Amino acid sequence: MPNGFFSLILHAHLPFVRHPEHAEFFEEDWLYEAITEVYLPLLATLTRLYEAGVRPRLTINVSPTLCEMLTDQLLQTRYTRHLDNLIALAEKELDRTFRTLPQFHHTARMYYDNLRATERLWHEVYRHDLVRGFRGLQDAGVAELITCGATHGFLPLISTQAARRAQVEIAVANYQKHFGRHPRGIWLPECAYAEGLETLLAKAGLEYFVADAHAILYGTPRPRYGVHAPVRCPNGVAVFARDMETSQQVWSSIIGYPGDPDYREFYRDVGWDAPHEYLRPHLHADGARRPLGLKYHRVTGREVPLEHKQAYVPEHARGRARVHAEHFVLERIKQAARLRETLHGHAPLIVSPYDAELFGHWWFEGPQFLDFVFQRLDEHKRDLASVTPGDYLAAHPSLQVQRLSLSSWGADGYYKVWLNEGNAWMYPHQHAAEARLTALANRFPAPPDDLTARALKQAARELLLAESSDWAFQIYQGTTVEYAARRFRAHIRRFTLLAEQIERGYIDAEQLSEIERRDNLFPELDYHVYANG
Repeated sequence: MPNGFFSLILHAHLPFVRHPEHAEFFEEDWLYEAITEVYLPLLATLTRLYEAGVRPRLTINVSPTLCEMLTDQLLQTRYTRHLDNLIALAEKELDRTFRTLPQFHHTARMYYDNLRATERLWHEVYRHDLVRGFRGLQDAGVAELITCGATHGFLPLISTQAARRAQVEIAVANYQKHFGRHPRGIWLPECAYAEGLETLLAKAGLEYFVADAHAILYGTPRPRYGVHAPVRCPNGVAVFARDMETSQQVWSSIIGYPGDPDYREFYRDVGWDAPHEYLRPHLHADGARRPLGLKYHRVTGREVPLEHKQAYVPEHARGRARVHAEHFVLERIKQAARLRETLHGHAPLIVSPYDAELFGHWWFEGPQFLDFVFQRLDEHKRDLASVTPGDYLAAHPSLQVQRLSLSSWGADGYYKVWLNEGNAWMYPHQHAAEARLTALANRFPAPPDDLTARALKQAARELLLAESSDWAFQIYQGTTVEYAARRFRAHIRRFTLLAEQIERGYIDAEQLSEIERRDNLFPELDYHVYANG
């Protein structure tokens, strides 16, 4: 028996962004950047470790919207175009940096080599199908794949039981389609819990969910082992909560590893630095500057202005990733030993959930860090065993029963990120649509014709997309406020249009086809999930 257990959980999620009505679209780059910087490096790293005899073990949530985008032929084609564009730019950068910016030439070479490797992975290894790559990791015993809400809807702020149920059951059906089995667990969107959600999860056949520390720490009765053991809800569904010590060590840009001076600076990009005419062939048709992913500077220091950042040195950064990985694992071993003594011999479970996009996008060296972490964990497996929630439940079926506290992993642990003075205007529209769709589902247990059935199905898609927690989050963050608000309004408008046509008994077939062409996710969706009962 090791001193403790460690469970790394990565939450791979992006909102559904697909705009076939435009030849190119800025927000679609979110997906293309994540494929290049996060998903392909993560798949390659875990596969390489496994083939080398190291046995990494972790949990990955690949959200339903991400699965749908990764398997969409239009987006796959556009990613290929995006990758070709980056490779062409990187090849030009080899010459430009050699001639005029020698301090950046070595890093330019790194980017070119990385992108060529990415090209091989994309075309030859995964053949444009990264979902198949994730499924392969699960089949090999490397990863336990779990699901999320269908469109990452913030479940406590969804107004009806039917609409909450739909987020869960549509997610489960989508997981079964992509991964060929039933999911054991679910990452609650934004780790947001409210009383009664466990009932929906149990009915959907889910064994456990991931929540924030507050859910257990403020639950009743007091948790015997804090967050360092899962608990069961009264209905038997298990709950795994976040360990805050590991969260800060990796996540925080102030006290965490990503703020190290040798790591790559995220906010300095060739898309802003290089001459505009030189970049013009690699920008969108509007010619607007944008980040292109080639970044030549290092963090240098938190207080150092962007214009004074120093040159990035890949070898130095890799060395720091190795040091930080060794520190992380040794600190977890010490933490487990300390907790075991405090908990009177109970071997603690340290749950470390993170957004997957931290590793590679926001923190460029993140995949290297994970590579070194799993190498060190393999060396120290007698002290600290790497497990998934499913592994832990199989070995520890008897858990404390607790009633959880409402919580999320947002600021202060509650709901204010998703419900505040900046985004409260959204919810009356969302809630009205939720009630209206249930009324329609009740009215049409058997639709009169195929056109009505299609309209009901598409109305459900539009409601699901409007419910995405990403829109309220982006408005709160003040990042892409205009886009988030426009997306929410567009889905509510389309839902309302379709609902009115269904209620009148006249469906505009051409209009419906256009909406279906734009928002084509979840072809397996059954709108009857919104009916009462």
